[in-house]
Amino acid sequence: MARIAGVDLPKDKRIEIALTYIYGIGRSSAGNILKKTGVSPDTRVNKLSEEEVSKLRSVIESDYKVEGSRRAEVAMNIKRLMDIGSYRGLRHRRSLPVRGQRTKTNSRTRRGSRKAIGAKRKRK
Repeated sequence: MARIAGVDLPKDKRIEIALTYIYGIGRSSAGNILKKTGVSPDTRVNKLSEEEVSKLRSVIESDYKVEGSRRAEVAMNIKRLMDIGSYRGLRHRRSLPVRGQRTKTNSRTRRGSRKAIGAKRKRK
């Protein structure tokens, strides 16, 4: 099992897909990494040699922000938007959709489950 950037890559997947399990690496980045290192995208993770794994590890560490540093960067970007009081920052602060989706009927994932608001009855 290959361990790159603190992530155990799945054994039976192609390396092109397995690299996307690392936060901050998508399909296009994975393809670019494989071109730089000269590793075939069709190779399965369990068939990689130690030399290939070390090449992949060195390229990822030198050229890409991944995992913890990437998560911190994204969090800081969101915090900056909230601090300057932009519209997107306000949406983040209120836990509402940020990218213009409708909220009257949808956005349950972002807003949470429905809260029942019952009418109060008059006591006799």
